[in-house]
Amino acid sequence: MFFVTYLRRELRRRMRQAIFIALGLAVGVGLVVTVIATSNGVKKAQSAVLQGLYGVGTDVTVTGAAPGPPKTGSKPPKNSQTFQISPNGAQICSNGHCHNAAGQKVDNLGSQYAPINASSVANVARLHGVTAAAGGLALNDTQISIPKNFGQAGSPLPQPNSFTVDGADIGHPLLGPLSSGTITSGHSFTKAESDSDVAVVDSGYAKASKLKVGSTVTIDKVKFTVIGIVSQPQSGSPPDIYIPLARAQAIGSGPGGSLKGKVNTIYVTAASASDIPAVQKEISKLLPGTTVTTASSLASQVTGSLSSTAKLANELGKWLSILVLIAAFAVASLLTMAAVSRRVRDFGTLKALGWRSRRIMAQVMGESVVLGIIGGAVGVGLGLAGAALITRFASKLSATIPTASGLHFQSVGPGGSQSSSPTAEHNLLVPLHASVTLDVIALAVLLAVAGGVLAGIFGSWRIGRLRPADALRRVE
Repeated sequence: MFFVTYLRRELRRRMRQAIFIALGLAVGVGLVVTVIATSNGVKKAQSAVLQGLYGVGTDVTVTGAAPGPPKTGSKPPKNSQTFQISPNGAQICSNGHCHNAAGQKVDNLGSQYAPINASSVANVARLHGVTAAAGGLALNDTQISIPKNFGQAGSPLPQPNSFTVDGADIGHPLLGPLSSGTITSGHSFTKAESDSDVAVVDSGYAKASKLKVGSTVTIDKVKFTVIGIVSQPQSGSPPDIYIPLARAQAIGSGPGGSLKGKVNTIYVTAASASDIPAVQKEISKLLPGTTVTTASSLASQVTGSLSSTAKLANELGKWLSILVLIAAFAVASLLTMAAVSRRVRDFGTLKALGWRSRRIMAQVMGESVVLGIIGGAVGVGLGLAGAALITRFASKLSATIPTASGLHFQSVGPGGSQSSSPTAEHNLLVPLHASVTLDVIALAVLLAVAGGVLAGIFGSWRIGRLRPADALRRVE
């Protein structure tokens, strides 16, 4: 009780000094909390984008190999449609057969990814460390209305109207992009609808296209009835329309032709995070030629300010917080040593009265720890305020995800044929929510206490060298 009373009295006597020490620690700790909160917010934004793309709980994603950009003069993939512009007009060619394209509407459901045998899904599911696997078809439906004067001099290329289609495995509703969404109207797929012409539509696409439950959408010239509207994470880039996997396999086409009995994406859940690297290697051995990616590697495919902000928060922000924290510890230590120097006469008197050096050192350590706790509490408050300001005023982060439409244009002229594949980019705006968790708060308090203890150690070192006679000879 006497120790506590004396400690409280000494802190009150040196209020200004105590405030400076606690405030120095608080600023350092507050910056660390703000940087960590911002980094956590960026990581959550990245995770939201990936979840919107590949679904909640998907640890590993397997996709068929995507072909590179078409070369000049190269032939398009089998079963794909080619638009040829020549002096004779515009033609649509498929598998070597061409016909006049003027005034026609083309509707093609295709994929740029190489197909994978559907039987491979079960083989992946049997691998060690895999808890579940589901197949899917990521497709793109492109509809083009070709004007009657298409191909004539001065006639521009028609603009394709594209939307994304996902063939969802109804037997595994918890894997794949649809697992991230919430049904807001109607219902999701049932097992009885596994081979029916029904569709679940993303809420954003439904609003833009004025669709509702009971409406019909045309996919590759087949009419599908909308049975549900699903709301996906706003920061994600979900498919526009979901249809049963069996129907997508029946009407879709890929680089190798029909997609019956095929998938081009496999969604995998691992037993634990530590199993993901091993699972990734095993799948690569089982399915050579495919692209096997994890959530961390998928993040590198997302470009824009989201990617640059993540690097900035992880690299520059980390070193900046460390430097400021070191500076705060140094200031606290110097102020504590200066305070000990000014209290030499007091400590000499206490030693003359019978206080042992370790008791005086405990007194100084106690004061430093209390100041560290106070600095930690204030630092947490500053960190929360900084995180709130970043969340309130930070601009939304952009994330750009390139995709390919799967259609090819080819123009024929004196210089030979030129082939191109129209591409689209998903440009997302992701809000940044700086997140302060309990473990961050605990870390902040521990850092502040560590700073106080460090300052107390330096002060105690000065006291340990103090002799009563020398102290009493000094007059303040």
